[in-house]
Amino acid sequence: MTLSLNPEHLKRYKQVLTLMVKYGHGDLVKSAPIVDDPLDFAPPPPVPPGAKELAKDLEALGPTFIKLGQLLSTRSDFIPPAYMEALSMLQDNIQPFPYEKVEAIVNVEIGARISKAFQSFDPVPMAAASLGQVHYAVLRSGQEVAVKVQRPDVREQVATDLAAIGEIAEFLDKHTETGKRFEFTKIVSELRKALLRELDYREEAQTMRLMREKLSDFKRLVIPAPVDDYSSGRVLTMEYVDGSKITKLHPIARMEVDGHALAEEVFRSYLHQILILGIFHADPHPGNVFLTADNSKVALLDFGMIARVGPQMQDQLLKLLLAISEGQSDRAAAVAQAMGTEKDHFDEASFLRDIAEIVSQQQGATVQNLEVGKIVMHVTQVAARTGLSLPEELTMLGKTLLNLDLVGRTLDPTFDPNESIRRNSAELMRAKTFKSLSPGNLLNSLLDAKELIEKLPGRLNQFLEVVANNKLKIHLDTIDEKVVMTGLQKVANRITLGLILASLIVGASMLMRIETSFRIFGYPGFAMLLFLLACGGGLSLAWQIMKSDMRS
Repeated sequence: MTLSLNPEHLKRYKQVLTLMVKYGHGDLVKSAPIVDDPLDFAPPPPVPPGAKELAKDLEALGPTFIKLGQLLSTRSDFIPPAYMEALSMLQDNIQPFPYEKVEAIVNVEIGARISKAFQSFDPVPMAAASLGQVHYAVLRSGQEVAVKVQRPDVREQVATDLAAIGEIAEFLDKHTETGKRFEFTKIVSELRKALLRELDYREEAQTMRLMREKLSDFKRLVIPAPVDDYSSGRVLTMEYVDGSKITKLHPIARMEVDGHALAEEVFRSYLHQILILGIFHADPHPGNVFLTADNSKVALLDFGMIARVGPQMQDQLLKLLLAISEGQSDRAAAVAQAMGTEKDHFDEASFLRDIAEIVSQQQGATVQNLEVGKIVMHVTQVAARTGLSLPEELTMLGKTLLNLDLVGRTLDPTFDPNESIRRNSAELMRAKTFKSLSPGNLLNSLLDAKELIEKLPGRLNQFLEVVANNKLKIHLDTIDEKVVMTGLQKVANRITLGLILASLIVGASMLMRIETSFRIFGYPGFAMLLFLLACGGGLSLAWQIMKSDMRS
């Protein structure tokens, strides 16, 4: 594998190598993902300066590296907890690009001039990020909308960055022990999938439509609807939500909000997304969770980052959450171990002990200090330290619950996520049962039953015919009987030869008493012949045994 000499790639090589030299011998490498106190309910220690500086350096390198940092924040197997926290909080708020470029992109993407398509369009963006920025606008129909416009040339920049990072990752995987251990090419592959998904606003619009449909029963939850006629791969127009970030809720204003009901609704909706739908909004940080202007609903924004969970993983996650909420330390440890892949150096005793301590200590925590997301993240860190590789979904779940804990505490300081899990467990199980009884699943079961019924008469007829003709044979895979029989024959042959040699020696000793004229070395000749024959046979047998055993 040779690195490219493309000038753009060379520039990125230099920047990446600079980061590796700068942080490769610091806390990022020296700090193992270890949990000194399995469940520290005190305020978290301050993020080390190196972690903050790394986050700033990644922000300066642009959108690809910001997303890379966010992806690395899910890898508890080799990123220290303090760095995970700093990278997970990466915010890509940067300077907006000029309105002239916004106008040019919108004109091309929706096929009409802004002045014709919109009644008004605010040239000053409400928010600007590395991939795009959002403008307030009003359609000709009078509907208020938010228009997200992708940055010019960002796709080309991301493609170049991914190519350069991919080459570096492949080089490290082939030539370094660290690369072979952590498989950087897989991380880059995940990064590529995430970025390509976020760069196609049509996928985000489709996710918003799906979430609005599947979460329609949650009346206190708002998900803006996309406006299809004004959307494309680079422009996403959606309903405007009048509200403010949930963290900006003033303590006095909180008195007018039904915080407990809102916190319960948000938490319940995420349990439904993760454990029932199998797809969830994976970035509910305070910037993406708004409280509507009338303080009656919570709005979820920015569905560019989503995560998917398979049916089997859903069952495992539900078991883990229920075990944690009930304080069942042994069951939580067993479920977590079953979810992961054991490495060669897996320390099972330490894993079980630390998980038990984490889950048991959370039972004594106050409601104000209880954080389910923090507990799940501790579980992933203990697994990484003891040599158990847990699936990425569990780390994503921990990060999501960690953000939800903050949202819940902001809305209602007394909100208990454990109690919410226990309270909603029956509903979750009922929903999972109904999902398994969906028309699609029932149809698959009927098709399997149909195939069984069609083939059963023929197979039963074949079986009865074999039995009637006395041709039924049962094949058991146990041990290799040929090898066993060969070994037994060798043992029997050696025993028989040993008995013959022994009889020769006994016969020689008996003949020693008989005087004859035929003598060898002054002893009776026939006795000496039998004795010499026994000695030769014994030496030959000993040589064959040693030769055979050494070869084995």
